[in-house]
Amino acid sequence: MRTLYCGNVTKDHLDQEITLCGWVNRRRDHGGVIFVDLRDREGIMQVVFDPDRPEIFQVAEHIRNEFVLQVTGKVRLRPEGTENPDLPTGAVEMLANELTVLNQSETPPFQLDDEDVNEESRLRYRYIDLRRPEMQQRLQKRVQVVQAFRAYLDRNGFLDVETPMLTKATPEGARDYLVPSRTHPGSFFALPQSPQLFKQLLMMSGLDRYYQVVRCFRDEDLRADRQPEFTQLDIETSFLTQEDIMQMMEEMMREVFKSTLHVELPNPFPRMSYAEAMQRFGSDKPDMRIPLELVDITDLMAAVEFKVFSGPAKDKNGRVAVLRLPAGGELTRKEIDDYTSFVGNYGAKGLAYIKCNDVAQGRDGLQSPILKFLPDDVIQQIIARTEAINGDLLFFGADKATVVNDALGALRVKLGLDRGLVESEWQPLWVIDFPMFEWDEKEKRWNALHHPFTAPNFEQAQQLIDNPGESLSKAYDMVLNGTEIGGGSVRIHQQDMQRAVFDVLNISPHEAENKFGFLLTALKFGCPPHGGIAFGLDRLVMLMTGSTSIRDVMAFPKTQTAMCPLTDAPAEVSEQQLKELSLRLRAKAKD
Repeated sequence: MRTLYCGNVTKDHLDQEITLCGWVNRRRDHGGVIFVDLRDREGIMQVVFDPDRPEIFQVAEHIRNEFVLQVTGKVRLRPEGTENPDLPTGAVEMLANELTVLNQSETPPFQLDDEDVNEESRLRYRYIDLRRPEMQQRLQKRVQVVQAFRAYLDRNGFLDVETPMLTKATPEGARDYLVPSRTHPGSFFALPQSPQLFKQLLMMSGLDRYYQVVRCFRDEDLRADRQPEFTQLDIETSFLTQEDIMQMMEEMMREVFKSTLHVELPNPFPRMSYAEAMQRFGSDKPDMRIPLELVDITDLMAAVEFKVFSGPAKDKNGRVAVLRLPAGGELTRKEIDDYTSFVGNYGAKGLAYIKCNDVAQGRDGLQSPILKFLPDDVIQQIIARTEAINGDLLFFGADKATVVNDALGALRVKLGLDRGLVESEWQPLWVIDFPMFEWDEKEKRWNALHHPFTAPNFEQAQQLIDNPGESLSKAYDMVLNGTEIGGGSVRIHQQDMQRAVFDVLNISPHEAENKFGFLLTALKFGCPPHGGIAFGLDRLVMLMTGSTSIRDVMAFPKTQTAMCPLTDAPAEVSEQQLKELSLRLRAKAKD
C-alpha cells in the first residue's frame, strides 16, 4: 500500500512517484491550494493538492485531522523560501495525483500538539496519545535499547530462556499478585516479582549464561518510577566472580549508550561503598553530577548544651550533619522556608541554617538564630570542616541517622537542580559492600537488605549466625544520575549457608521447606558458584529519553492507583467465573 514512510522521503527521491500512508497531522488551505502534513511513525511529509486535479482536490477539501490517507504523487523541491529546516523532509514535498481516504476520524479528544493534556485523558485514549511524535520516538528508543542489550548478550554467549509467569507466592519482598487456580480449588499461583529462583535453577541446570527481557509484577504503592507490571533485563551467570560480572555489565552499558545515544560513558565506572555513600550523600544511590556533600559533625555537637543537636549526637542511632550550599547566602527567607517544608516530607522536624557573610570575623560574620546556642570553638570547627567561605549557606540536620540521611540527601539533589549545579549529563556509579541485613526495630528482627539468596562476605555459615549485623553482602547496584538502574549479587550456592540466612531472618525450617524446598533440594546436587543482575528497563529508558515518568516509555501503563482507564481494568467478573474458581466475594460493609 506504500513505497516509503513519510519521514524517510529526501532529495534522493526527487521526481520519483511514491505512495505514502498515514494520518493527517494538519490541513491548510492557502489560496485554493491545499497542503496536508501527512504523519506516520517516521515523521511528517508535506503533500500538495492542486486544484488542477479536481477529482482528488474535491476529496482533499473534506479531509480533517487524523483521517487515514493513502496518497500517490511525485516528489519535488519546495519553492525557495518555504523550506522547513526543522523537518528531515523539510526540503521536499509531494504533489498528489491519487488520493484514497482509508478511514475517517471524529475530532480527537485532544490535540496532538497540546502539552497540557491531563494524564487521565492521555491514558484513556492512549492510542491517540501514542500518535504524538515524542511518544513514538520514546518507544522506538526503547526498541533500540533492547536490541542493543540483546546484541551484546547474544554475542557473549548468553541464552534467552523464558521462565514461568504462574509460580508460587514468596514471603519476602513486595506483595504478590495472586491468581486463583480453577483446577486446584483454594490454591493460588503468584505472578513473579522477578525470575530470581528460576534463573538460579537454570544455573544449577548447567545453562551457564542466561538472560531474559521479562515482565514482573509487584502489588505495591506506586510512584513516578514504579508500576504494578514492569520490565526487567534479567541476567545470571555461572563461574564468574563479582568483579567479572561488574566489568561485563558496565561494558555492556557503555556499548548500549554508545550505539543508541552516541554517548561515551566512563571506563571504568567509579565505585563506592554503601557506608561511604550514606556518609557523604545520605543516599545509597547518590547523584554524582551534583558536587554537594554532607559533612558529619556529630562529634562536635555531643557536648553542646543545645539539645536539638546534642540529643541526636549522643544517640547511637542519631546523626548531626551539615550541607554547604555555595553562594547560598543569596537565598531569601521564603526560599529557606520552602526548603524547610521540603525536608519535612522526609521526617525532618526543621532545617537550621547559618549564613556565612564574613567567616574571617567568626561569630560576628555569621547570621543565624542558632548561633547563640553554639560555643565559639564549635563554630570555628564547623566553618573549618565544611570549608565554608563568604556567601555560603550551611544547612543542618539533626535527628535519627535515617531521617538526617533521607532529608539532607533529598535536599542535596533539590538544591543541585534548583541552583543549576549539575556538572555533567551522565554519571554512572557502582555502589558495593552493602550490609547483609538491616534491623527492624518495630518487629525486633533482621531483614535482608536485598533478598535472602544474596551471598554474605562470611565464608562460614556459623560466622553469619553469630554476627549478622557485621556481615556485608556480595551485592552491587548500578546507579545512574541518582537513580538505581540495576541491582545484583553473587548468590548463595551452598545449602548450609542458605539455611543460615533463613535462620537469621527468622524463617523456620518448616517455612523454608514449604516456601523454598525446591531450591534447598537443588542446592544438594552440585550447584555452581553463580551470580547475576537485573536492570529496570523502563526506568533506564526513562532516563535515556529525558522523560519524567516510566509511564511515558511504556505503551499501556497503569495510573497511580494501579488501574487502566483505557480498558477499565481491574473490573468485576461474573458469578459463574467466581464459582469456577471456588471464590465468593465478601459482602460490602453497609453504613
